[in-house]
Amino acid sequence: MKHLSTRTQRTLHLLAASAAFGPLLVLGLAGTASAQSSPQAAPAERVEVTGSRIRSLSAESPSPLQVISSDDIAKSGAVNIQDLLLKNPIAASPAISRTNSNFSTASAGVATVNLRNLGESRTLVLINGKRTVAGVPGSSAVDLNNIPTEFIERVEILTGGASSLYGSDAVAGVVNIVFKRSFEGVAADLQVGQSEEGDDRKKKFSLTFGTTGNNGKTSLMGHLAVSEQGAVYSRDRAPSAVDQFSVGARGDATARRPQDLFTAQRPFFSSFVPQGYFFTDSYNGTNAFTYNRAGQVVREDTNGTRGEATGFNRSEFRTIALPIKRALFAAKAEHEFAPSHSVYLDGSYAQSRSSTELEPYPLGSDDILPASGGQVPAGALVGGVLVRNPLVPDHIWNDISDTDGDGIPDYYFTRRMSEVGNRGNRAERDNFRFVTGVKGDFGASLAYEAFVGYGVTKESQTSGGQVNVLNFRYALDALPDTNDIDGDGNRTEAICRDANARAQGCVPINVFGRGAVSPAALNYVQAPGSLSTSTSQRVAGLSISGEAFTLPAGAVGYAAGVEYRKENSRSEFDALQQSGLNAGNAIPATRGSFDVSEVFFETRLPLLKNLPFVKQLTGVLAARGSDYSTVGNTTSWNAGLEWAVNSDVKVRLSRTQSTRAPNINELFAPPSQTFPAGLTDPCVGVTATSTGVTAERCRAAPGVNANIAANGSFRATQADLQGISGFDRGNPALQEEKGRSFTAGIVFTPSGVPALRNLSVTLDYFKIDISDAITATPRQFILTQCYSGDASFCRLVTRRANAVGPNSAGSISFLDSQDSNGGGEGVEGLDLTASYSLLLGPGRLSTRLAYTWMKEGYEIPAIGAARDKFAGEIGTPEHKFAFDLGYEFGNFSIRSTTTYIGKSAVDDQFLASNFAPRGRVPAGSVTVPAKAYLDLQFGYRVTKQWQLYAGIDNATGTKAPLIPSGVPSSVTGTETDAGTYDAIGRRYYLGLRASF
Repeated sequence: MKHLSTRTQRTLHLLAASAAFGPLLVLGLAGTASAQSSPQAAPAERVEVTGSRIRSLSAESPSPLQVISSDDIAKSGAVNIQDLLLKNPIAASPAISRTNSNFSTASAGVATVNLRNLGESRTLVLINGKRTVAGVPGSSAVDLNNIPTEFIERVEILTGGASSLYGSDAVAGVVNIVFKRSFEGVAADLQVGQSEEGDDRKKKFSLTFGTTGNNGKTSLMGHLAVSEQGAVYSRDRAPSAVDQFSVGARGDATARRPQDLFTAQRPFFSSFVPQGYFFTDSYNGTNAFTYNRAGQVVREDTNGTRGEATGFNRSEFRTIALPIKRALFAAKAEHEFAPSHSVYLDGSYAQSRSSTELEPYPLGSDDILPASGGQVPAGALVGGVLVRNPLVPDHIWNDISDTDGDGIPDYYFTRRMSEVGNRGNRAERDNFRFVTGVKGDFGASLAYEAFVGYGVTKESQTSGGQVNVLNFRYALDALPDTNDIDGDGNRTEAICRDANARAQGCVPINVFGRGAVSPAALNYVQAPGSLSTSTSQRVAGLSISGEAFTLPAGAVGYAAGVEYRKENSRSEFDALQQSGLNAGNAIPATRGSFDVSEVFFETRLPLLKNLPFVKQLTGVLAARGSDYSTVGNTTSWNAGLEWAVNSDVKVRLSRTQSTRAPNINELFAPPSQTFPAGLTDPCVGVTATSTGVTAERCRAAPGVNANIAANGSFRATQADLQGISGFDRGNPALQEEKGRSFTAGIVFTPSGVPALRNLSVTLDYFKIDISDAITATPRQFILTQCYSGDASFCRLVTRRANAVGPNSAGSISFLDSQDSNGGGEGVEGLDLTASYSLLLGPGRLSTRLAYTWMKEGYEIPAIGAARDKFAGEIGTPEHKFAFDLGYEFGNFSIRSTTTYIGKSAVDDQFLASNFAPRGRVPAGSVTVPAKAYLDLQFGYRVTKQWQLYAGIDNATGTKAPLIPSGVPSSVTGTETDAGTYDAIGRRYYLGLRASF
């Protein structure tokens, strides 16, 4: 139906929906009339549980479901629900959290969830079963900072595809956050805490209140919460206090062993220093100067060795955990305007503030004058006479040679712009959401709901630490004002040579030495940045649920409905950032929108009951048709079988096809500059006599040959590895991706055995395969394919023909990537959950275990590429579990949570690229050890209204494994995978709860 107008397509959908609903509605009303003809007791309340849109008397889900209760949340001490979700073994490392986003130019401090390591875009987050607006512009990722933790009744985590029930994005699963339905009275919660190092301070206060009136027909409730989590700096933790780099990941020709990946060269200081580093003969280090701490000129040795005077410790300025402030308000109101019919309103407003901080900008003269390879004129030809820039000191001027033969001596420099200050951003995000609707029941066999909703997330960000490269260029070009051109009477000062620049306030800049930049020059060259984003969502839906007719094995349940959704997103940096003129990445504005009309149907068919070994056998069918303004028509479906062998054993099977339409960023993002890290150049070590495909393709680049001729083998310096840039871009031609999943599970609840009456065990097998996956081809894969596989990938690789600035001839200058439907992803494994409680001694003991065995996990980066397995690698361990143990007696309670993260391996693709020239390293052979974290909470109920509690997170002080910079998964500034492991350490908190 792509050739039809959007309005026409929606009309057809609504007609189709009406055709489907008509007979069902008649059957439902007929059932209602029959039921009303004879008085009977009020029916038990029917509820909707995640995994089915059919309301039923049972609160059990037909799909694998894990539940986090409000009691679990309270006994975790969590400020943000993300902290608790990360302990669940089916949740992998999130793309964004407060411990892994310090270097993000946007969305730093946002909290997301990633099920099965299939990505936030394939994890659908719902609130009360309905979609909510994204917190990351251009995506579907919800910011969990906007969720009021104490307002949550429970969190239901559905694993496996569920697009037929909830629409696009539910490929890996669904996280449904269910708010409290009603509340009577007032409850308050106050909590303070900090780490044993005295940082990571947190404060939290919440107030929940509610009332019911009009004989129970009207209910009102509200919630207010404020919280603050303090920063943790890299300098305050021994593993990350000093710059370091993995010895095994060094991109040079020295002998390395795989185990050296976890051996760090420490310190590994940056050569960009506040006092500057100056070259008078390109960047070869033979004619180089700097300044020592006393401000004295120091000439560099000819081998370019960096000494104490030239090293800069970036870790002194970096952050492990961002400071976050949150203020939230949520409210619910419901009024029964007629028996069994009510109108409702849910609304929330959330404001969060976060800030990042990292070291001052490392500026090179090639950032300012890229066209000339970084050559800075030390003077100018005025009337054919060479006039010296008076700010260039004698020791530079006397050593300069005219390298390009234009008659003007040139120099080069690198410098840490400490006068501009630390880089970082301050972001304020506002999230507003409301849903209003009407719902009701016509007897016990038909329910309906109609709703509309709107949500918007806005971000306003300011940033500092950058410079205006155009102004900097003018400020470097200075002449003595011997003729008093500016008319201030001073003939000994330096002025900017360009008259237009002078008119706009240009002040000459002195880059020679620590603190040499004057306040006036600083004011001219610094470039504060800004970012403005807006993401909005409009939704509407109409659904019915009921029982159509009765079969011998029971009533046939159904749910059907139509839904409409429109998404808009805009993300716009300041003009300098968009054009890359602030010495940073060029990030153009991204704007886009799409809408979708959908119709869905679900039915539960009771097939057999009360037979030998068959207490109940039920079939489940669901389907959803969607029409997108971007990709056209898509179809999702689900088929399942539930078999209750007896009262103790149930078996469930399901097969689904889920779809995910591309989001706004994937479709419409313009080329955005990035500077990828952790890449290994396959050409390193290649000589003029090396044989093989890699050597031949490397030597096909003139710059590589020049590098080999100069060094004997191809060499990539630290500057080369840090100087790789590239552009990421969206693709309007993208189509939807499809996920096929299969689950098979068994539920064991031995109610017939008194001693095991409170035992519940579930075991579920899962397998998800995603085809036509939307992916940005990994850059390391591009390099590997270019030089040892498919040579067509070489079109994305650009190498320097000659040495430019500090970068060697033949080094990679640009490595691009674009979204496409060429990938694939998949996971396979087992989930085990078990819970048990019993009376023991003077109190009750309760236990719960959630364990996941990730048997297989893979991604396919491009069509025809081999599977890149990630199961068992850092961030996605093969084995992970969370074990809760609690005991309550009298007014006392104690609870412990043990989170286990199994032994994990370094990315096998990185090993293959880094060590293949020295012999194959088997995948999984280089690992970090397993880690276990113990959290404790103690509670004492002083009176019926007052309760004291205290807790210790990471009570055993378990250290995060050292994953030095240069190794995949290392989060810059933390020297570990801070999204997976705890890089903060032991933390304490104390709280008080009151209810009236």
